[in-house]
Amino acid sequence: MHRRKFISGGALGAIATALAPHGSGAKGTVASDGPSAGGSADAPPVDFRYAPAQWQTAICFPDDPHKSLVGERGELRLSGKPLQWPHAPHPVQVEFTCLGMEADEVVGQDLEAPEVPIVTTRIGRPSAEIRLIAFATNREGEGRVDNVLMEIRPMGDAPLRGVPGFVVRSAEKINIRKGQSGRIEVLVEREGKPVPFMACDREPAERWQRQGRENTGLAVHYALCSGEATREKPLRACFRLPLAGQTFAQLAAGLDDHDGLLAEARAFWKQWRPFGGSMGWRIAGRHGEFLTACSRNILQAREEKEGRLTFQVGPTCYRGLWVVDGNFLLEAARYLGFDREVQQGLEATWACQQEDGAVVAAVKQGHWKDTGIAIFSLVRQAELSGDWGYFRRMQPNVLRAVRYLDGLRKVARDEGSANGKYGILARGFCDGGVASWRSEFTNTLWVLAGLKALVGAAKRLGMDGFDEAVTLQAELGDACGKAMRAEMRRHPDGFDFLPMVMREDPQWEEADPWERLRPQGAQWALSHAIYPGLVFDRDDPVVNGHIALMRAVTREDIPAETGWIPHEGVWTYHAAFVAHVYLWAGMPDLARRTFTGFLNHASPLYCWREEQPLRGSLVSKYVGDMPHNWASAMCVLYLRHMLAFEVGDELRLLAGIGSPELAGGDPWSIEASPTRFGRVSLALEPDGGRAWRLKFRRGDGPAPGRVTVPARLGRSSFASAEGAAAHGAGDVIEIDPGSGQWTIKWETL
Repeated sequence: MHRRKFISGGALGAIATALAPHGSGAKGTVASDGPSAGGSADAPPVDFRYAPAQWQTAICFPDDPHKSLVGERGELRLSGKPLQWPHAPHPVQVEFTCLGMEADEVVGQDLEAPEVPIVTTRIGRPSAEIRLIAFATNREGEGRVDNVLMEIRPMGDAPLRGVPGFVVRSAEKINIRKGQSGRIEVLVEREGKPVPFMACDREPAERWQRQGRENTGLAVHYALCSGEATREKPLRACFRLPLAGQTFAQLAAGLDDHDGLLAEARAFWKQWRPFGGSMGWRIAGRHGEFLTACSRNILQAREEKEGRLTFQVGPTCYRGLWVVDGNFLLEAARYLGFDREVQQGLEATWACQQEDGAVVAAVKQGHWKDTGIAIFSLVRQAELSGDWGYFRRMQPNVLRAVRYLDGLRKVARDEGSANGKYGILARGFCDGGVASWRSEFTNTLWVLAGLKALVGAAKRLGMDGFDEAVTLQAELGDACGKAMRAEMRRHPDGFDFLPMVMREDPQWEEADPWERLRPQGAQWALSHAIYPGLVFDRDDPVVNGHIALMRAVTREDIPAETGWIPHEGVWTYHAAFVAHVYLWAGMPDLARRTFTGFLNHASPLYCWREEQPLRGSLVSKYVGDMPHNWASAMCVLYLRHMLAFEVGDELRLLAGIGSPELAGGDPWSIEASPTRFGRVSLALEPDGGRAWRLKFRRGDGPAPGRVTVPARLGRSSFASAEGAAAHGAGDVIEIDPGSGQWTIKWETL
């Protein structure tokens, strides 16, 4: 059993075959005036070179309950969850085309801007180009509607006639009729009643009726009346899909005002801000475009449930609360300035606590780590907000969670597993590509991260009553350390590493090597235990083995075969976990290359599929949701950590900034960004043609134990400091941590 079967509670059957794209694979672009991130031997440009061939993009509003998607061929995917996990055709789709000889070939797909989810798909025919412009509206008095505007333009100067059409794919019974105004009205049958599904501003194609309407049971093909198209005046058709129970009469005005509808959608998104409160970012080039798009992706997936805003992982199969994904989504949202909503999201996580103390959300069994992650999130959000009131109020809940986790050691002893022999938590579900119950480390590692955060916070606050947590952390940490030393394995490339599944597991010895466990399987939890969990020291053999393993399995610039695709596939955003490990370990060039590889696996419309095949693979498939917003969150986190990176009591500034980021001469800044040391603002700006200047300011909060900046910034070397004492310490410059405001300058000799 894998993660999806655990969530659903049973077998799911075969995966349905995806709809085959027409013509060649889709190409995508984005309207942008910004330059691409600079490239070098160590950092290729951000050019979407590893983008999936199949993708989907959300066009809905923030917190919208109607999470409509546009596929790579311009089709609308409407129903939310696909037919079967982990990836299959959506139960309801509408495709837009025209009659003729040749099949449609997707020439490209454009996002109007990173902050404007108006999606234009360009479809090529020998004699014409078909443009499909998809967008959402919520006009007062009309309500929520999906809109697709079709335009047909001839390739030459001569006018031509065309017959627009559409295909509705649905298991529901479909009926099409001519409305009172002569326009087409499409209805679906739900609970025995016809319900308005789509309206079109054109009449039926009477002469093509027999060939144009083909009911195959799951698909209805329909043709509209023909029209003449010229370059100056394209043939147009407007399709409107009501999502809030509207009547056809309510859609009529919009059918006559599609340009007005498009202008309203554009105006909404142009005034929308990707940041909340006093938060401000200035990020150059493609990185800035990704930042804006990721904020939008996250808010489009968010939804109000039981009176709380819940940060959801995706719009389809991950439309819900996952504790581990949520930890990173909440931190990203805090960095984006959505403080009030983050508190609601944190409360939604802890609302999942059961009577026995366990925190259980989407994954119902074996995910003991979720309870440790919930504790970690509670501490981290208190650090970032600077408000420990909720943490103090939650002490009884936290202690109940600690007792639950402590009880899992007895379960381990009673079950007689390797986990019990070592004295760690009971056998459980690894996730991240390793299915079923195993003797494994992932649960214990994440719990150790949560306990470390909890015990440290209680000590800093001088809070009593956490003796159970202190004891559990010490005993579990000692037991896990011994277990890890005993379970290290030798990699064929000549280094030692820690697998997440123990030696006793029979799948290591499968006769067919294809069926054996992969060394890199489920390493996600070890990445997290290293950072942000800070469970290990830098020189720990477990850390060195993990880094060596991730480098050994890198393909397409990111670690491969680390998730649910065990052969010739990549778990896209696992790359961002590993990039953080490299950054923490003081390997910025490797971190940059890995993060850039992660960006290059996004679609050109700035979102990620959870997992996808490697280029040229004949054996793997797509897995999971899209847009997948754990990926969006990891993008936001890494961009912030490039500039301000918290490592325990140390604040590392510009740890991810080097020659590629400085090549364009653009300024980088964050304003009032939350850290455990208070809110920090920094502005990195060019100072003449051969120098860079960093201005830093820190608000109220506990002083860090250490503050560092790089001794060299690109080709420039540290030159001076104003407002704080500074001295060299190897590759970094240490700044007086008690100083709240200062300026540093680097110069090129």
